[in-house]
Amino acid sequence: MCQGDEFRERGVKLNSSGFEFFNLAWADETATGLICLSCGYVHLFVNPDIRLHRVRR
Repeated sequence: MCQGDEFRERGVKLNSSGFEFFNLAWADETATGLICLSCGYVHLFVNPDIRLHRVRR
């Protein structure tokens, strides 16, 4: 969003109201969240095959 190029990775739970209603929120799908260190915008990726690369400085 802000053209930032540094992100922090975090797992994100994708809760659904149906699973919440039956107290099964633990079974909901998870996504990979990449949080921009400049503006805080969260990019969500559901694909389990996503590959992240770290840049050495």
